Amino acid sequence: MTKPCVVLATQNPHKVREIRKIMGRLPFEVKGLEDFPPPLRVRETGKTLEDNALLKARAALRRTGHVSFSDDSGLEVKALNGAPGVYSARFAGPGCDFDDNNRKLLRLMKDVPAPRRAAVFRCVVAVVFPDGRERLFEGRCPGRITAAPRGRQGFGYDPVFAPRGESRTFAEMKLPEKNRLSHRFLAFRKAERFLVLTFRRSPNRFSHK
Repeated sequence: MTKPCVVLATQNPHKVREIRKIMGRLPFEVKGLEDFPPPLRVRETGKTLEDNALLKARAALRRTGHVSFSDDSGLEVKALNGAPGVYSARFAGPGCDFDDNNRKLLRLMKDVPAPRRAAVFRCVVAVVFPDGRERLFEGRCPGRITAAPRGRQGFGYDPVFAPRGESRTFAEMKLPEKNRLSHRFLAFRKAERFLVLTFRRSPNRFSHK
């Protein structure tokens, strides 16, 4: 018997494999949008992480008709009034890369003393159903911004973020270590528990019509 599927709103097969590993063994299959051509691009025009996660999940549901989910993540720095937040990926402007964003962040933080360098990585996962039901799940990882980049693992702001209780940055940790603390890991595990429970109680919600 063919498993029902849940669609992750991404064209990136590597991300699909990563989320499959986070979510473990499931009573349904996780597919990406590459299985539902043509390519679907969604502009992240929301003002919050919640807005963007819902935008992408709803677009995937419209394209596929299947239960869909998506995430949006951001770094919120207390001394910068929550910036870069929803603009984390493009903090340094159009066409910027990870290094550009980190340089801008450290430049803005250069005169901020260690006790005031608190920050939190936040991830929101949106799950949407064909019947209109929607749920949001949040993962949070508190920590601090370091004085300089350290480490070569990970991506994004990992070299300048040390999680609470750690002297190392995310970029100095091996992936399994980072995953135990990661905001994305925590948010997707919450979504996993909800989806599995919903499937067990109401498997008809996962039927493609």
